[in-house]
This record gives sequence, structure tokens and C-alpha cells, in this order.
Amino acid sequence: MPELVFFCGTMDCGKSTLALQIEHNRSARGLQGMIFTRDDRAGEGVLSSRLGLSTKATETTDAFDCYAHLVGHLSAGGRADYVLVDEAQFFTPAQVDQLARIVDDLDLDVFAFGITTDFRSKLFPGSQRLVEMADRIEVLQVEALCWCGARATHNARTVGGSMVVEGAQVVVGDVNRPGTEVGYEVLCRRHHTRRMTAASARAATLSPDVLPMAPSS
Repeated sequence: MPELVFFCGTMDCGKSTLALQIEHNRSARGLQGMIFTRDDRAGEGVLSSRLGLSTKATETTDAFDCYAHLVGHLSAGGRADYVLVDEAQFFTPAQVDQLARIVDDLDLDVFAFGITTDFRSKLFPGSQRLVEMADRIEVLQVEALCWCGARATHNARTVGGSMVVEGAQVVVGDVNRPGTEVGYEVLCRRHHTRRMTAASARAATLSPDVLPMAPSS
């Protein structure tokens, strides 16, 4: 039976790489997919991985109707054997419902890939709706690591290496951005709660002792 499957994890855990692998495996068997994405780090109309792989995709907006677009494509003689959705956290709840309708009405598998929570540990509306509507949820097993070596579970937004907790929910960026650019870093829960990034931890390590030891007698 066709399914709506939500593959989720933190940033830097291989979601887009898996999406590209699924696309490769299916296209190698003669299948053709419809790929939707939004706000990919590589630019408009692209599904890209940090490993350097990419493929063309259909860029969406809030007003984009995934179901209507696919029906129009099929009605015009196009082919689609499955649907891939990357950066699914940026899709609206209504668009997630459209993805579910593709599964139920058109009998096509839909594979959605995204992060669940934003830099404030709040659910993205699209991810919340996917959790509510998906036939299956797969947490990716390639673990991203916090700077301390523990499993990363939270996404932090940084400016100049310092964690920020205010601002718009959607700001396109990437991990390991230098200088004063908006970037992102994956952290374990403990260090996300303490707002301790790799840069701030390094600064704390290099700070002089506040209480120098008294000379031995």
C-alpha cells in the first residue's frame, strides 16, 4: 500500500542524502519521481546534500498546491511514480494534507524529509502536521554529534558562534557558518538548554582561572 513516510532528524544527519539515494535507486529501476523542496541551502529549485550531491526539484511557496501541481503534470501526459519532499518542515499544514491526498487519491508513495523542531525547540507547523498525518515516521539513524561528543538532538541558531533564541522561525542558513553570519549548530539537550555552543565552550576553556591557586608554602 502507498504510504506517506516522514524521515526526520536534526540538521546534519543525512536527510537530504537519503532523499537523493532513494531518488537514485528508484530512477535506476526506470521509475520517475516528482520532487518538491523549499528554501534549500543551495538555492531555488534544488535538492542538495552537504556531501556535494544535488538534483533538480520543484520549488514551492506557501501558495503552492502540491496535489494540483501533480494532477496537472499527470493530466498533461507527464509521469510520476512517487513523490519526494525535502525541507518538509517549511511546508504548510495544508500542503502536508495535500501530500496525504496524493497517497490516498493517486496511490503514490510520498517520502518527506525534514527536521522536527526549530532553534527554539518548537515544532515547525509542517513537521507537526506530518507527525499527525504520516503513515510511518522514521527517525534517521545516522547520528549528528554535539561538540561534546554526545548525540545531538537539538538545532541551535548562531550568530558569530553565539546561540540566539529570538527571531523569525525560518532563516535559511547552514551549519558551520563563519563570522557574523547566521548559522546553525546541532547540540545535545544539555548544551542547548545551557546555550553553550562549540565556540562558547572553547572560549570558556581558554579563560583564565577566576580564583588562582595560592602559592604553596
